[in-house]
Amino acid sequence: MNRRQALRNIGLGAGAIIVGPATLNLLQSCKNDPSYNWEPTFLSASNGFALKQILEVILPKTDTPGAEDLNIAEFIDSYMQEVAHEDRQENFRSSADAFSRAFKNEFDKEEGEGSAEEYEQIVAKYLKASPAERDEMAMRLTETQDPQDRDQKITLDADAGSLAYLQEVRDMGIWAYKASEEIGENVMWYDPIPGEYIPCAPIDELGGGKAMSL
Repeated sequence: MNRRQALRNIGLGAGAIIVGPATLNLLQSCKNDPSYNWEPTFLSASNGFALKQILEVILPKTDTPGAEDLNIAEFIDSYMQEVAHEDRQENFRSSADAFSRAFKNEFDKEEGEGSAEEYEQIVAKYLKASPAERDEMAMRLTETQDPQDRDQKITLDADAGSLAYLQEVRDMGIWAYKASEEIGENVMWYDPIPGEYIPCAPIDELGGGKAMSL
């Protein structure tokens, strides 16, 4: 099964992404090729650069693999291109563009020229905003006009769009990270044949307190 077919086999259920770890490994196999040089298929080149930088802030490499090691940015871009429905594609792309504008407003430079430190700052600005600040930004998404009459060409507010974009990237990134074979088998508590009922046992015999990989 090739990467395109595998991605087409991904389903959506209850608003969440459902995909097996093997699908993410197809993307990892591309990275192992020395000649591999990723170019986004859904996002623009600058949006793709920004996506990778954002994920490095959210899922950095420490004593465990980071987003870069697992090709999370490539997965998100491919998922949007091959699987997401049209409305979700449009929303994701417009919010990515809103983030681009917010980055330029913040640092007076294009997102493709941003440093790791600048990405840390701008991700923190939105994802660490207070509940009141997040509510105020989110309200700007609905303040233009009635949804039935809304002009789809209206430019998305930079702050509101950036918040929505970073929240979706964070959610998709963390989900894909935990679903990957590398993390599922080598970082989380992995039991290839789960199901045994153990009513009482020392925690070090039950994964050492780690979440179980499903």
